[in-house]
Amino acid sequence: MVDASGDSKSILLVGAGGIGAPAAWALALAGVRALVLVDEDAVELGNLHRQILFEESGVGHSKVVALAEALGREAPGLDVSWFEGRAAPSTVAELVGRAGVVIDATDNFPTRFLLADAAHLAGVPIVHAAAVRWQATVLGAAGHGKPCYRCLFEDVPSGALLDCATAGVAGPVCGVAGAVAADRAIRILDGDRTAVGTIVTYDGLTDRLRQIEVHPRANCALCGAEATIGTIDARRYTNAVTCE
Repeated sequence: MVDASGDSKSILLVGAGGIGAPAAWALALAGVRALVLVDEDAVELGNLHRQILFEESGVGHSKVVALAEALGREAPGLDVSWFEGRAAPSTVAELVGRAGVVIDATDNFPTRFLLADAAHLAGVPIVHAAAVRWQATVLGAAGHGKPCYRCLFEDVPSGALLDCATAGVAGPVCGVAGAVAADRAIRILDGDRTAVGTIVTYDGLTDRLRQIEVHPRANCALCGAEATIGTIDARRYTNAVTCE
């Protein structure tokens, strides 16, 4: 682990893969000062079509280390630190609590809910980005009357679900998701309240980008008036790991 500086303007990027790599590149080129990377996986040959900052020479090596080295070449002035491991119930509060904004670039629901809960409880804005097949979605959440992730999806779903591992994903769609997530994160850091409370969707088959306003749920378990989630309980997040 390379320790994060705790800069209030730093961005915590969880997931260094298909969405995380283009998001990190966009953030670096936009002049973000500090970036903290979190992932436990290694670079894989079959993922290089969407993980744009990795090369074949990095296959088998840590993704966060490989991404940090690539960012060092692209943006030498960027302060990059990393945590090589899971965003798990035991580590997430410390990771999230140091950030100015979080980008969720993972691809499984347990981790998404874990990050959503930790960010809300810490009062830290979060941007969720997802992509599968030809579809991408990005949601920004920052409290203060704006909807959280649980306002839309309520709880960790059960049963078989489509994700990029089972359904596949088009590399350029991941790039769009990463770019939009980076845009939202930068705007949030700049105090732009219009960057939260909306879902941005992208359809790669029609090349259509849409922004949809969403509203908080009054009975949301995380942000509602009678919220029941006040701590990170590991039992809520079965198999919570960082992914592609």
